[in-house]
Amino acid sequence: MAAGILRINHGDPEGLALVGIHGGGGLLAQRFMRSLARQSGRRQLNLDIGMVDIGLYRDDYSRLSQVPQVRATIIDFDVDQRKVVLLDDVIFTGRTTRAALEALFSLGRPSRVDLAVLVDRGHREFPIQPHAVGFKLKTERHQSVNVFLSSNPDEDYATLEDHKYEL
Repeated sequence: MAAGILRINHGDPEGLALVGIHGGGGLLAQRFMRSLARQSGRRQLNLDIGMVDIGLYRDDYSRLSQVPQVRATIIDFDVDQRKVVLLDDVIFTGRTTRAALEALFSLGRPSRVDLAVLVDRGHREFPIQPHAVGFKLKTERHQSVNVFLSSNPDEDYATLEDHKYEL
């Protein structure tokens, strides 16, 4: 994923801002910065990192049976004219990414937004495609992909599950 983002940015990670989507994007942003440093041949990078919450930007807000959990958007830097890398663990329909873009643009106007995801499971409903993907996973629409990231990368795992419907 880092190599793909570096390619887009002509091998230079300086000036990038990393924004994780609440859920899987937080820990992913920290790891991504370390990977960008390694891929660019640097010992370390000190990039701006933030978290964006999409709870109030969901397009299914009125259809939910429960109120979505709202967490803080923490972006302690100006996004205006910044190159932002939006990070998430899984992309499915594109609705989460659309909501994250809306939340991000409510804070300013980045010069560019690249999308990096750990797992692309397909089935898009919006014309949104990631610029960098860890791996693609062929799934059925009724299945769900859950990524579990740990502070120890050796303990990370993902599950592919069929939805269970109670009658």
